[in-house]
Amino acid sequence: MKLRKIYEQVMVITGATSGIGLTTARMAAEQGAQLMLIARNEDALRRLTDEINNGGGLATYHAADVADEGSLRQAAEKTVREFGRIDTWVNNAGGSIYGRIMDVSVDDLRRVFETNVWGVVYGSRIAVEHLRQSGGALINIGSEVSDAPVPLQGIYSSSKHAVKGFTDALRIEVEADGLPISVTLIKPTAIHTPFPENAKNYLPYEPQLPGPLYSPELVGEAIIHCAQNPVRDFFIGEMAKLHSSLALNAPRLYDTMQEKIIDSAQNSGEPSVINRHDGLHETNSSLRERGSAERFVLEESLYQRAKIHPLLTAGLLAGGGVALAAYLGSKIKSRTEFDGRDYERGQMPVEPNRPRATASTGFDGGGI
Repeated sequence: MKLRKIYEQVMVITGATSGIGLTTARMAAEQGAQLMLIARNEDALRRLTDEINNGGGLATYHAADVADEGSLRQAAEKTVREFGRIDTWVNNAGGSIYGRIMDVSVDDLRRVFETNVWGVVYGSRIAVEHLRQSGGALINIGSEVSDAPVPLQGIYSSSKHAVKGFTDALRIEVEADGLPISVTLIKPTAIHTPFPENAKNYLPYEPQLPGPLYSPELVGEAIIHCAQNPVRDFFIGEMAKLHSSLALNAPRLYDTMQEKIIDSAQNSGEPSVINRHDGLHETNSSLRERGSAERFVLEESLYQRAKIHPLLTAGLLAGGGVALAAYLGSKIKSRTEFDGRDYERGQMPVEPNRPRATASTGFDGGGI
């Protein structure tokens, strides 16, 4: 399957005014993609669209709640009217709740599923309808928690499990029908975005993402890569792969570890803000890519470099292996030659550059 280069593409991005969606929109615009930006905050959408267009890019927007299928269909139709087609659809919009499952209201639990699951279902179905003729990429933003659930975000973890199951099943059906559509699930680890600030909070303290945090640019880079190259799954950050592998291969150990840190790993140390604003039922986006807290952030990922540039990485590893083998070979050769000279003189071999043992002490002067 051959996908268009990013500068030839028309890309639809949901959740475009905050975090990963915002970062991806700006990166894709810089690389020449034509963009349809979707979010609930119309004012933020207008400002972002003006920013991109004034900077030499090409973007338009449609204010929509992804839980409203009709509004998403209107956005798709507007995209085709404005740009002629859709090449990549990115289902990124999402929300979360911090709190023990038994403490969270059913209305709030349902709202997470309406956004995170039904928003992906609606967006994916609309995307496939448009992509089935000319081809393209459907990219769903999942999470490492689809494999490795996190306590205090139980409904969020559940929603991402659902997104994974839905995306994997849809991919099988699309491939079985021979449709020219690449279906990708991206699984980020903790990313430094306003995610905790936009989540509804039931905890007595302000939540935070557990470290280490990775930059949202890494997710944007992965999305743009998958828009141009068919990829099944893409983990963002080494920790995503590690957490997923641990939870799948040693589930009881993973559970025990999470139980030990249930009220510490996600605790910012600050008391919960009374009447805090969140983005669960109403928009809370303000064109911020990163969270407001000062945190250490990993801007690079060796795992991601290897994923995107496998041949280059293999070459570097091979070159490093050759250099290491040559170094070890030279040391072995030096040792062999030295030992050989000792045996020729009828002496026991000793390591080079170390004094010989003396008859009076039996040691080399270095002590026991």
